[in-house]
Amino acid sequence: MNRRISPKLLILFLSLATIFSFFIIAKAWQTANAEIDSMFYQISETPTTTEFGRLQKPEKQTVKGVYLTAYSAGSSKKVGEIIDLINRTELNAVVIDIKDYSGLVLFNTKNALATDLHLKDNRYPDLAKTVKRFHDNNIYVIARQTVFQDPVLAEKKPAWAIKKVGGGLWRDRKGLAWVDPSKKEVWDYNVALAKEVIEYGVDEINFDYIRFPSDGNMKTTVYSNTSTKKYKVMGNFYKYLTTKLADEPAYLSFDMFGFVMEKKGEDDMNIGQRMEDALPYADYICPMMYPSHYPPGHLKLANPAAFPALVLNHGLTLGAPRFEGKKAELRPWIQAFDMGAIYDGAKIRAQINEVEKFTSAGWLLWNASNRYTAAGLKAE
Repeated sequence: MNRRISPKLLILFLSLATIFSFFIIAKAWQTANAEIDSMFYQISETPTTTEFGRLQKPEKQTVKGVYLTAYSAGSSKKVGEIIDLINRTELNAVVIDIKDYSGLVLFNTKNALATDLHLKDNRYPDLAKTVKRFHDNNIYVIARQTVFQDPVLAEKKPAWAIKKVGGGLWRDRKGLAWVDPSKKEVWDYNVALAKEVIEYGVDEINFDYIRFPSDGNMKTTVYSNTSTKKYKVMGNFYKYLTTKLADEPAYLSFDMFGFVMEKKGEDDMNIGQRMEDALPYADYICPMMYPSHYPPGHLKLANPAAFPALVLNHGLTLGAPRFEGKKAELRPWIQAFDMGAIYDGAKIRAQINEVEKFTSAGWLLWNASNRYTAAGLKAE
């Protein structure tokens, strides 16, 4: 015998089913959201990396490094020799060229301007693997990038170059053309290259030749901006660099003449370099305190190169206190090449000892031929 379900009972049944279904859906949604939140916080709390590098800056450390050309850093054999030296000594860092005095871009850049104007000369079989090889040995990697001494760009883009009186490109005593430090197009080009290199996982970008030219017939130079003092042009450039690269996972260092440690006031050595203009922006300032580069008569010394401890102590005593309370830390370049005197282990150690009295940020050894030994270095 068939019975009909009353309408009231049917409505009650459907209502209960709807409530139960809503509860099931809500619970599932809550669980899904919790899983998504968990994934989000896990990603947020755990450093992740790009294809080549990192998304966060490495921890700061006392850097003790050596300079390598792109030819050296692109040679597996030479890299192996340097890694061996670093592993045996107190060294822990390398500075590798990615754009040198020639202006050529030395890695496999995808930058449109560099590609279109044929400014590239790739000297790294695989820059990512080179950086990784150093990192695998706990070696801090600094990419060195020259800026305004860029003869290849000046030749290809004469509108961006320093001109000479009477027309044509101005050239220094070596015959090299320079780009005009006032040109924002040059600033943007260098920012773009730095961002690209950072993607390969380097820990720091070291900007060199961030100045106006210092030699040649300076009376014949014609700049695009003559109403702004040179040091203000450079100060604006430092600020621009740090603003554009603020979110990048690498530190910024600026190379400067060693004399910036001793100069004060308006004295920018007629090249636009004053330490005070860079202190608020750089992570590190690297004055090139090579004793051989100080003129005869400095500190009443006939040959300053023969007295590295005296030369460095004087400059550091005057300059180091000006870093107190500033963003930038002091990390000098020191001499590891023969000029003015034979730079044996004793002279290299004398420089290191003076630097370490004044800063904990470290030091960098310069030898253009990349001939380094353990002389003057502490064993690991």
